[in-house]
Parts: sequence; structure tokens; C-alpha cells
Amino acid sequence: MSVPVPPTTAAPERDDRAHALRPHAEHAFAAELSALAVQDDRPRPARWKLSPWAVATYLLGGTLPDGTVITPKYVGPRRIVEVAVTTLATDRALLLLGVPGTAKTWVSEHLAAAVSGDSTLLVQGTAGTPEEAIRYGWNYAQLLAQGPSRGALVPSPVMRAMAEGMTARVEELTRIPADVQDTLIAILSEKTLPIPELGEEVQAVRGFNLIATANDRDRGVNDLSSALRRRFNTVVLPLPESADSEVDIVTRRVEQTGHLLDLPTAPDGIEEIRRVVTVFRELRDGITADGRTKLKSPSGTLSTAEAISVVTNGLALATHFGDGVLRPGDVAAGILGAVVRDPAADRVVWQEYLETVVREREGWTDFYRACREVSA
Repeated sequence: MSVPVPPTTAAPERDDRAHALRPHAEHAFAAELSALAVQDDRPRPARWKLSPWAVATYLLGGTLPDGTVITPKYVGPRRIVEVAVTTLATDRALLLLGVPGTAKTWVSEHLAAAVSGDSTLLVQGTAGTPEEAIRYGWNYAQLLAQGPSRGALVPSPVMRAMAEGMTARVEELTRIPADVQDTLIAILSEKTLPIPELGEEVQAVRGFNLIATANDRDRGVNDLSSALRRRFNTVVLPLPESADSEVDIVTRRVEQTGHLLDLPTAPDGIEEIRRVVTVFRELRDGITADGRTKLKSPSGTLSTAEAISVVTNGLALATHFGDGVLRPGDVAAGILGAVVRDPAADRVVWQEYLETVVREREGWTDFYRACREVSA
């Protein structure tokens, strides 16, 4: 017997939604999603808000026939996005894999927003994530008063997605204990979620699928079982191929974050953004951009996400404690904090980079002085 799960009641529109510190994708980009839906005349899978083509356009950006500009949410190979979207249109779940800072969570959220119009059916993976977070839990007051019943059952985001034909998300899958991970096997293969206490089950309706993210550097933490991995189509999100691409990503995200924080656009900020990206890429790759000098790499990831954080913090410093112009001194402390995670080993790597590369680089004198000052 299949037990129906009551549909989620949409929260009423609230005036403070526009003031949310970090609006959900479906709210932040509602105008773009609406414009795409109006002009999207291509076939849509069951319960999808947009066609696969429109979902890919939403993520990659473009200009619609009526002139509406869709801003890029992901800057990277188009084929990666197409494969991810196509996977969601099948009965196979999607696993976004990559090193920290490759926009796995960002892509996951925007995919769910474009496909289902709701990115909030989320399970956040941690070492303490219980099985109930993926299956279901119980309202213990009702459970004690009534015994096991539909009214006492508390559906998980995955159960709700199954019942409503929507997209569920599981973040940091490899941080979840292995026995809890394997709860997904029956869900993804049989498309059912048994409820033994009631002698019933929830069957997934058309439109249901699941997006999981996992970190390349978490191998060995809670590796996926071969049985579970087979239930996913894995898409690897790479680091940006070129410095220009990474600068573009950082610039766009800093502008979006700065707008939410009421930070003005920093004049000439692109120079410091490019400098931050250059430092991160060189230390990450273990070689200077010109290929002439080999470098030691620090223990941190120095991801694009960390570059965004460094620049955003620098913009806040420039706005509140400077003249509004983003300068080397505004980003130096942030770079030091990102690079030097291990006080002993990483500090040696950073000092060597400063003296052998930054000090000798033309036009980087002010940056060198700022970094020496905060490193002292």
C-alpha cells in the first residue's frame, strides 16, 4: 500500500523575502525563471517547470528572443551542464563531484530551482546525519499518544520530493555515515520508501529525482559503496580552465554578494580580483603563470569560492574603513588567512612565494608591501 504524503503548503509571500541575506535561487532569479517559462516552447518532462534546454540556458546564460538577458550561473564547459540536466530527465540520480570550491552546491541549487521551482528540499550531510533525515522521523508527542500513524510521521525532504515529483538535494554525501548513505539504495533503485511501522510505502511519482554533491578530498571519509555509486550518474565539476574564466566567476559572484550586503561596486576592483586569482592559481598549480618558477603548494584548496570570499571581505574593508577603492591592503589579510592554514608548513610556503615571485613581479610592489605587513 502506498501512503500519500500531503503536499507541501507553500509559505505565504512575505515582504521580508526581498531582504533575505541569501535568497533561494528561485527567489533571487524569479524574473529570469519566469521569462524562460513564458518563452519555453520545448517539451518538458513530467512536473518540470522548464524544458531541459531552458534549464541549461538558465545555468549557462543567454539572450531570449524577446531580448531578456539570462545571466550565467555557472561558467564552465557547456557539455557538463547538458549531461547533468539530461541525467535529471532520466530515472538516474545525479552526483556532482569535485574539489572544494567548484560550485557543486551552487549548481545543485540552481538545477533544483529551474527543474522544480523549489531548491529547499535539502539534506545537509554531516558526520551526525541520522537515517531519519533521509527516510522519515516521528512526532514523538503524537507517537506516544496515538502510536504509529500517518499523523505522527514526519516526512524527510527526500520523502516529500518522492511524493510530489520534485528534486531533492543531498549535500556532502560522503560526510554522511556509510550505513545512512545506503538508505538511498532502495529509494534510487526501486523508487520506493518502505514504512515498516505502518506496513506501507511511499512510491516516487514522475518528476522525482535526486542531486547529491561530494568532495574529491573526502575520499576515505565515508566512501560510497559500489551499490550506491551505481545508482548515480557522476558529473565531475572541474576548476576553471583559465585565469580569465576564474576572474569572470569571482567578479560576478562578488557583485551579487556585494549587492545583497549593500556594498558598492569597487572602482578598478578588477585589478585586485585578477591579482587574488593569480596568487591562488599559482600556488594551487605549484608553478607561476609563465611556467618559469616551480612553487610549493600550501595545504589549503585555494578554491574559487575562497577567492570570492577574500575579495568580498576586501570590498567590505574598502567600503567601511577606506575610500571605497579596492586596494592591495584590503585583500592581503584575506589571502594570508586562505593560504596559511598550517601555521608551520604553510607560512614557509607563503614567505617563499612572497620573496621569490611577488617581490620581483612588476607592478606588484604595493601588494608585496601589504602582504609583508600582515605577515609580520
